[in-house]
Amino acid sequence: MTVNQDVILPGATLGVMGGGQLGRMFVHAAQAMGYRTAVLDADASSPAGLVSHEHIQTAYLDEAGLARLAQVSAAITTEFENVPAQALDKLAETRLVAPAGRAVAICQDRAREKAHFVGCGVDCAPHALIDTPEQLAAVSDDLLPGILKTARLGYDGKGQIRVKTRAELIAAWDELQRVGCVLEKMLPLAYEVSVIVARGRDGQVVHFPLQQNLHRDGILAVTTVPAPNVTEAVSQQAYASAHQIAASMDYVGVLCIEFFVLQDGRIVANEMAPRPHNSGHHTIDACDVSQFELQVRAMTGLPLVEPVLHSPCLMLNLLGDLWFPNGVSAQQEPDWAAVLALSGTHLHLYGKAEARKGRKMGHLTVTGATPAAAREVALKAAAILGIAPF
Repeated sequence: MTVNQDVILPGATLGVMGGGQLGRMFVHAAQAMGYRTAVLDADASSPAGLVSHEHIQTAYLDEAGLARLAQVSAAITTEFENVPAQALDKLAETRLVAPAGRAVAICQDRAREKAHFVGCGVDCAPHALIDTPEQLAAVSDDLLPGILKTARLGYDGKGQIRVKTRAELIAAWDELQRVGCVLEKMLPLAYEVSVIVARGRDGQVVHFPLQQNLHRDGILAVTTVPAPNVTEAVSQQAYASAHQIAASMDYVGVLCIEFFVLQDGRIVANEMAPRPHNSGHHTIDACDVSQFELQVRAMTGLPLVEPVLHSPCLMLNLLGDLWFPNGVSAQQEPDWAAVLALSGTHLHLYGKAEARKGRKMGHLTVTGATPAAAREVALKAAAILGIAPF
């Protein structure tokens, strides 16, 4: 059926598939603009569900849950790329869904994602698909050393194994239960960046300034904006590539593209996320419009504005490890008072009661008058919290 494309004004209810911290920050942004919210997530204590007007506590493919979300919502988004695309397709039969299930399906599968990059004329790392023992045996030696990644359901370093030799590759595929995988050649990296774009229903696209990212153990640790090592040529190529990728999927909403910048100055696309992104959390405190407000604007048909970075900043991920300093077994609350005594610190905790190693518990954004000032305070905050310097 044809879904109404009129502007959805404040007062309406916006639905969210997924109850994690990204959904929570989306809900905060939507509510600040006057919208009601409904979250579908099976977890009774999900971060987004706890702060939403309505929490539909069912599995993503539960028919009654999907029917209820469609009933109460004027438009629906997803906060997590592993929400089943077929659930989004079902909701789209009666409601505006942004991003669409077909775009999310591309992002859910690394093989399809790589093929999509190539089809857009965007370079990505040399790679091979491995679904069968025959494909494994046919892998070129040129792709080693490399990283073997599961084609589906991998994020934050999960489902990834570095391999140097063919023997290690065979063992790694066994360890990953011989599911469909992508082997990516390891490239000589200089640094990593990401671009967050927002695309409206009318095809208008805006983007945030390029973000430079530091990962540790496959999880984002630090984001710095403005990106300190980025050249104008890298910026323009990354923006153009991200705009092209979004347009090619007829994408509506916020989309993040992660890029590797190689030592020779070339850039290659790594992966994309069909949602607001961890590397964009700084936009809440350092920009005049956040990535979450742009998600609201895009899905409701409100005008998009080009974001302005008003403060240089660094964003530190706060992982559950920080709640167990020096290997203690009992969970301890970090010294937030000492952190917040530092000028320019902005603490965001996600409402998760239980801290676990590698679990994202919150983030800290540090803004300053200059990049150097923000970095100095961020390093002080990191020392207080027990985060390794950067």
